[in-house]
Amino acid sequence: MAKGLLLAVFNFSNLAADEFHDWYDLEHVPERQAVPGFGLCERWISEDEPNVSVATYDLDSLDVLRGDAYKSIAYDNLSVWSKRVTTTCDLLLRFEGTQMTPGDGAAPAGAGGLLVNAMNVAAEGEDDFNAWYDEEHLPALLAVPGTLAARRYRTGQDESGTHRYVAVYHLTAPEVTQSDAWAAAVDTPWSAKVRPHFQDRIRILARCYTRAS
Repeated sequence: MAKGLLLAVFNFSNLAADEFHDWYDLEHVPERQAVPGFGLCERWISEDEPNVSVATYDLDSLDVLRGDAYKSIAYDNLSVWSKRVTTTCDLLLRFEGTQMTPGDGAAPAGAGGLLVNAMNVAAEGEDDFNAWYDEEHLPALLAVPGTLAARRYRTGQDESGTHRYVAVYHLTAPEVTQSDAWAAAVDTPWSAKVRPHFQDRIRILARCYTRAS
């Protein structure tokens, strides 16, 4: 069965940073780490906006989010602390998806950077978009020195959400995206052909979050 991804992006400008990080570190992530089927749970901070937080959760499959163990800590059963934080912060993106490529790839431990690309695609360009991603784009970026993993996900037809596709790239550091090799990988004739079909794109480059001692 293909692996899944849960991704959440918050702008926590309206909340004290120490409370936001305490909530994530002391309650929210540990709760999810205890749910069977959750893999690596990681936190990241945007390079461009220090008040934007990204959390990524590897899942054995999306069925994990439908199970009783997860339901007991999520949805209508969020804790009082979770309800206060999530209603104070701005949720910029929440994505649940099934891994398309490679299908069973796991997040590597110890990455220093993460790039997230979320988007919808115009219907007339979707077939070419998917072929481009699988045949050229992901392999090219995975070959760039400093790229540790490249995976992409799609929501199901019956699943809600603002974006249909998400690609995540684990990097040794965010600076990998500034290299000549990265620029050459993303600037191709096929890339130029499919790019006009992108819609509602959200691109976030982030650095691994480290809790202050």
